Amino acid sequence: MSPLDSSPLVCRVDRPPPPRAWPGEARGIVVYRNCGDDRSAHDVSTCSAIARRLAELRGVGFAGDYESESGTMADGSFYFVPMDTLVGIEHARSLGIRDEHDVFGGVVPYPFIATKSISHALVDDEARTPEGWSYAFGERVRDAVLPGFSAFCLHDAVRAGLAMLAQGPVRIKRALGIGGRGQSVVRTSAELERALADTDVEEIERYGISIELHLDHVTTFSVGQVKVDDLVASYCGTQSLTRNTTGQLVYGGSRLFVVRGDFDALLARQRAPAVRSVIAKARVYDEAAAACFDGFLASRRNYDVAEGTDALGRRRSGVLEQSWRVGGASGAEVEALAAFRADPNVQEVDAQTTEVYGGEQPAPANATVYFDGDDAHGGRLLKYVIVERHDHA
Repeated sequence: MSPLDSSPLVCRVDRPPPPRAWPGEARGIVVYRNCGDDRSAHDVSTCSAIARRLAELRGVGFAGDYESESGTMADGSFYFVPMDTLVGIEHARSLGIRDEHDVFGGVVPYPFIATKSISHALVDDEARTPEGWSYAFGERVRDAVLPGFSAFCLHDAVRAGLAMLAQGPVRIKRALGIGGRGQSVVRTSAELERALADTDVEEIERYGISIELHLDHVTTFSVGQVKVDDLVASYCGTQSLTRNTTGQLVYGGSRLFVVRGDFDALLARQRAPAVRSVIAKARVYDEAAAACFDGFLASRRNYDVAEGTDALGRRRSGVLEQSWRVGGASGAEVEALAAFRADPNVQEVDAQTTEVYGGEQPAPANATVYFDGDDAHGGRLLKYVIVERHDHA
């Protein structure tokens, strides 16, 4: 079962929604995992560490994993930290989640909305359309994303790929791929056919697949915003890659410039035109999601924005995907919030997450460690965060 499925840890029970717990009311924090979740052990441990840190930040207890196997339903006393974006408005309400004050992450009405498949329009009016599709969203973000199409059946994916190949190399992106996994670059129709031959047809029909213009010499920016109680922080930074224990290039961390406040506060502290453009595109995407998908809510919003060159050497940039769940940058986000909570005079910080595979080196003395153990392939993985405060405003 996909980690994005909305089923809780046991079968759902039709009961009235639990009473509302008002913002700021002390509530225990729990980690929510979906039935059949096959995420790696270090992802689970990292999510739990972030939930514990959020409990410290909010001054409440950490209650562990939320389990409904015993038939116990949420009573409004929990603040949820889901490992994945929650799918289903009624499902979220059954957990007591009414708004962004009840969850660190997000809620969407349909499964594909939680994936990168919303980033592009369909290839044409004849393409298969999933329930909940928004044509308006594609129109609103068209200039904020890279050229590309989304498809929800194999036939449409082939047609979209052939249309995109006329512009140069194309990147095929599985909707459920995380951290660059599940992607391939194709340059010919034969390569396109081979890349799509082993795709999961049921996955495409439920979540979609993206066919997007490939860029070289890419810098990937992270733009985002987090809200916890009365704290709001917005940020922009860049991502780095590292090699895991099998030699694959994977996410290696983010270095973020974080400010207290909303996107306007972030823009006010950025002068470089290129950075302001990246933030603006992420903001267009964010505002389009709120406007076009009824029931959408998120307290953790993160957008990957790529800048690079196309096959003709032209500079291009665009939002690649969204993350409305605990992600690679969440440790930095939470530590930045902690710095703002500790000192009301601190208005901006640099927060860096680092993921190191293999070696035996310890984390720096000034780091907060979020994971130190074995990954799925048996090698050591170290995840930590370092926050550097700027001078008081």
